[in-house]
Amino acid sequence: MNRFSMLHRDIACGGAAAFITLMLSLTFVQSTALPPGARGGTAVFVQIQPQHAWFGQPEPAVLVD
Repeated sequence: MNRFSMLHRDIACGGAAAFITLMLSLTFVQSTALPPGARGGTAVFVQIQPQHAWFGQPEPAVLVD
């Protein structure tokens, strides 16, 4: 009887841990589904920029004496 109760407890705790992990994962996915500032009912428009606009200046800096 003692082994049965331990097995029951282990299964219940494992199921609860899996459920909590699943809920936290779904919450994270839902909170990061849209970019910041966007509302749920609006379409998301991604503007494609040239690569140089993402990483610093498009041309090297010029030193002036």
